[in-house]
Amino acid sequence: MPRLIEGNPTDSLADLPGRNADKDPQRVAFSVKESGAWRDVTAAQFNLEVRALAKGLIAQGLEPGDRLSIMARTRYEWTVLDFATWVAGGVPVPIYETSSAEQVEWIVKDSGTRFLVVETTKHAAVADEARANLTGLDQVFIIDNGDLDTIVAAGSDVTDEQLEERIAGQDRATIATIIYTSGTTGRPKGCELTHDNFLGLTENTIAKLGDVLNKDDASTLLFLPLAHVFARFIEVLAVTAGRRMGHSADIANILDDFQAFRPTFILAVPRVFEKIYNKANETAVAGGKGKIFARASDVAIAWSEAQDTGSVPLKIKVQHAVFDKLVYSTLRAKMGDKVEYAVSGGAPLGTRLGHFFRGIGVTILEGYGLTETTAPATVNIPGKVKIGTVGPPLPGVSLRIADDGEVLIKGVNVLHGYHDNEKATLEALQDGWFSTGDLGELDSDGYLKITGRKKEILVTAGGKNVAPGVLEDRLRAHPLISQCLVVGDGKPFIAALVTIDEEMLPGWAANNGLGALTVEQARTNESVLAEIQGAVDEANKAVSKAESIRKFSVLSEDFTEDNGTLTPSMKLKRNIIMRDFEDEVEALYGS
Repeated sequence: MPRLIEGNPTDSLADLPGRNADKDPQRVAFSVKESGAWRDVTAAQFNLEVRALAKGLIAQGLEPGDRLSIMARTRYEWTVLDFATWVAGGVPVPIYETSSAEQVEWIVKDSGTRFLVVETTKHAAVADEARANLTGLDQVFIIDNGDLDTIVAAGSDVTDEQLEERIAGQDRATIATIIYTSGTTGRPKGCELTHDNFLGLTENTIAKLGDVLNKDDASTLLFLPLAHVFARFIEVLAVTAGRRMGHSADIANILDDFQAFRPTFILAVPRVFEKIYNKANETAVAGGKGKIFARASDVAIAWSEAQDTGSVPLKIKVQHAVFDKLVYSTLRAKMGDKVEYAVSGGAPLGTRLGHFFRGIGVTILEGYGLTETTAPATVNIPGKVKIGTVGPPLPGVSLRIADDGEVLIKGVNVLHGYHDNEKATLEALQDGWFSTGDLGELDSDGYLKITGRKKEILVTAGGKNVAPGVLEDRLRAHPLISQCLVVGDGKPFIAALVTIDEEMLPGWAANNGLGALTVEQARTNESVLAEIQGAVDEANKAVSKAESIRKFSVLSEDFTEDNGTLTPSMKLKRNIIMRDFEDEVEALYGS
């Protein structure tokens, strides 16, 4: 798909705050939640805050190209800091606020971070633990301690001319950020994304998704972690489009924030839509209206499916109109009563959920992308949604299906390369085409359907990318454990299948006063299970909470070459194991 918008080659993300302030200074750019109420921030105010913080960063010693890492939940200050770093000529590096000290240490070290901004004293403690093994990290600032105000105060002597010089020193080809993504070896790789990756992609997305973004009251409430490329893209999209944006980290009460903020479009991972549906169903059942909700759900799905045929049966039309007043309007009200579109990514969305939400009046535009493609490469468009696909490529993006079925992507959104990792860059990029590791097929309209995954990265229902290798390696190091397979692809949390080391079991049992134990006895023995839980807890220290193993099952047989679950080089045959132990995997998520 050719680019619809080329843009000025000298532009960068650093230009956006000032440009928006000049164009429409009194437009509400953000709404910020404070003490339960929402305070509006104009485009002019945002620009002033960004410039003041940028000056402070320069005064603190931030030089062009310097890396500044941000470890915080989704909040307004994250966005101010992001743009301030760009205006100062720096490179923001996001870190998940749930990251372990080991992960923080690796990202800070690999990226060459000089400044680290964390949200809380708890984050600062993690940073201090990571810092013990680091050199080159100059300063750590804590948002909740008022350190951003301190930075601003330090910048009083930095001139506007110095700031303009920093802004002018960047263009679309300049590296804008380094975002770390899980690798199969467990060591995250830093994706270098340019200003044009974000700016060019957002400009062309706006041109393509006019129905979503070009309304005067268009707004979105951001609640996914800004450390995730999907949320970061939407942040830039809202600023580029000049649309009101809010932030929320209160996922447990997100519906309350929806009702107060009243967004017109939202972005989420499938798990959020599942929770909204399940909560509505649970409430209906508790109120004695379970059968009504079930029928309303069936009608919504039937009505949506009929949209694809172009003809809705009269009976479904009538029932849909009735349920719209009884059920659907209530659900829309819970989402703020103005939501028309929701963008879903990060993990596959089931067709049933897609049809249900379209049936109640909220069209989910499912898309597809990776950190390496600056989030979306494809997305369904309002005028032609094909539920079950992830849509056609966005303008400026091209797709190709390789001979082995792998999806290849080329275009405005594809990363510059992996930071300080030429080998990985050469492996992933061939003649500009990025190898996604995913399998797919294109229909006659150019809509992509993802059919499988070549790579081993797991993507949970919440959209979290998890590299199983680091957990599996750590668990296999325990004497009682022979093999381990981490599971959780498309599931609500990470779990594991564990096998007992038959040779090591007798000695361990004797040393722990358990006498002779067979493998079958060991897999249900309380002492053995407690020991394995301890190994799981230790392995979990290497990853964030979202990546950690929540449950495990001890199998009655080992993974071996003889039973076809291991290769001759002792690599796990994941597809075979998932097939042979399907019941055991499902049991982990059954309660």
